[in-house]
Amino acid sequence: MLRILLLAFTLVFGASCAWAAPITLKLGHIAEPENPYGQGADHFAKLVKERSKGEIDIKVFPSSQLGNQRDLVEGLTLGTVDMTLTGTAVLGNFVPEVSIFDLPFLFRDVQHAYKALDTVGMELCKKGESRGMITLAIWENGVRHMTNNARPIVTPDDMKGLKFRVMEQPVYIEMMKSLGASPTPMAMSELYTALQKGVIDGQENPLAHIATKRFYEVQKFLSLSGHTYAPEPVLISTIAWKKLTPEQQEILRKAAVDTRDWQRNLCREMEGKFLKVIKDSGKCQVNDNVDKKAFAEKTRVVWDIYTKKFGDASIKAILSIQ
Repeated sequence: MLRILLLAFTLVFGASCAWAAPITLKLGHIAEPENPYGQGADHFAKLVKERSKGEIDIKVFPSSQLGNQRDLVEGLTLGTVDMTLTGTAVLGNFVPEVSIFDLPFLFRDVQHAYKALDTVGMELCKKGESRGMITLAIWENGVRHMTNNARPIVTPDDMKGLKFRVMEQPVYIEMMKSLGASPTPMAMSELYTALQKGVIDGQENPLAHIATKRFYEVQKFLSLSGHTYAPEPVLISTIAWKKLTPEQQEILRKAAVDTRDWQRNLCREMEGKFLKVIKDSGKCQVNDNVDKKAFAEKTRVVWDIYTKKFGDASIKAILSIQ
C-alpha cells in the first residue's frame, strides 16, 4: 500500500512540475531591435531561457513600448516592470551618484570605461537596491556625438544659441549650459518629430541611435565630438528578483555578464557600419575635426558641480584605473 501511495505521489508531483508555467519577466527598453543593446536584450533572453531549461521566459519590449526610460525605471520601483535597460543618465535621477559616468570627457577610451564600469560602476549601482532595483551588469550604449541643423560643430563657440535636446538629467543640462547652448529635456520617443518640425536645433546620441532611429534624415550635420560615453545598466526589480530561487538568480546574473561581453564586442563591430549608413544617406554631413580639448576645458565646470555634491573619491578612483 505504501509503495502504491509513493508511486502515486511521484506521478502527481512529476506531472505538476512538468505542467508548471515558466516564470515570465517583462524587459522594456527604448532602443530599436537592431540597436546593439536591443540585440543584447534578445541575446540575454535567449541565454536565460536556454540555461534555465525554459523555467524563465524573458519577454522583450523594445522601442519604448512600455514607456520612456524614466517610466521604465519608475516601473521597477513599483513592480509594474520586471527588467529594463537604461542609461546611467536616467538612472542618476534615482541613484544620483551614478551620474558620474556621464561627466564629459571622463574616459580615455572605451576600454578605460569598461574597467571603470565593471568595478566602480557596479559598486555605485548597489545604491539602487534600496530604491527597488538590482544591477546585474553594465552594457553599452556607446560614445555620444552631436547633430544639428544649423552648422558643423568644431569649437565650443559653435554651440552658442543652439536649442539642444538632452536627457532629463542635471549633468547633460549643465553641460549644454556650459557650452552656451539651450538644453531642452525631452523623451527619446518625441525626438524625431521635434527635429523634423524644427522645435529644436539638435541632439546628442551614440551613432547606434542616430542611425537606427534615423535622426540623420532630419539633421544636416553630425559632428564626432565624443563628449561622453553612455553605459547601459541591466536592471531588475527587487520585487521580481525575490520571486526567483537562488539558482535562477545566478542564471540571470551570469547571462547578463556574458551578454555584456558579447554586446560590447558587437558595439565595436557596428560603429563603423552605422557611420557608413549616415554618410551614405547623403542627408547629413559628417565632420571629424571637433576641437575636443577645447570642449573638455569648457565643460570641466560640470565636474566641479558633481564633486561639490558627492566629493571626488569616485572620480579619482576612475581616473587612476589603468
